[in-house]
Amino acid sequence: MSNSWLDLEGKVAIVTGGASGIGLTITRELLKNGVKVVVSDLNVEEGHQEDGPYFIKCNVANKESVDNMVAKTVELFGSVDILVNNAGVNLPRLLVDVAGEKPEYELSEQDFDFMVNVNQKGPFLCAQAVAKEMVKRNSGVIINMASETGQEGSAGQSCYSATKGALIAFTRAWAKELGKYNIRVVALAPGILEKTGLRTDAYNEALAYTRGVTVDGLATDYSKSIPLGREGNLNEVADLVSYLASDRASYITGTTLNISGGKSRG
Repeated sequence: MSNSWLDLEGKVAIVTGGASGIGLTITRELLKNGVKVVVSDLNVEEGHQEDGPYFIKCNVANKESVDNMVAKTVELFGSVDILVNNAGVNLPRLLVDVAGEKPEYELSEQDFDFMVNVNQKGPFLCAQAVAKEMVKRNSGVIINMASETGQEGSAGQSCYSATKGALIAFTRAWAKELGKYNIRVVALAPGILEKTGLRTDAYNEALAYTRGVTVDGLATDYSKSIPLGREGNLNEVADLVSYLASDRASYITGTTLNISGGKSRG
């Protein structure tokens, strides 16, 4: 029996934050394509799920935790072919709460450190640990989950936007360093996607305050702001991840692919 078009059968992938939201959809799609998936997440019990991923509890912002997670993956599966740096956090916060009504929604040092640790330091630690394994085999793909906000900025989400902009810069620089070892590094910049469990009431309340609207006022007429007239589906992002992870994308590196339905500022 021949392999599928993407020819990912038997490859080993690590998906950070893969137990929920977009990470879970990516995990399922990779599994469907015959990939052995290790889900690195804070909220899991370690072990194998029948016909599913292998879970390893990991704090991506902690070097020892990341190094242990990657070492365990190599011990269990022999290699790491694909890293999806997906784990991320987003706390909507204003630079200055001019109205002064909700000081908790002004960007604090604690909030800043939390987002930078998970969204920027985490991908660095994971990429470093995985790249050390990939160079031994002279092959591999690192996929960074950035965001349209990292290119355009977003009101009330300056720190989150900055961390995603950093991922885009990491992608360019790492691709230049690792290309000689046949390791590709690419990023995705999703726009507005369908709701997941991570878009909580607390998140919506914070975002609404930073935008000066009610929670109901956050609902947007996507027919005006997105040329395709709808929000994106998580499986559309997962399909792109699978393609980029495959040798079908063998000449794509050092770049960020928008997946936003055509949405942009102009």
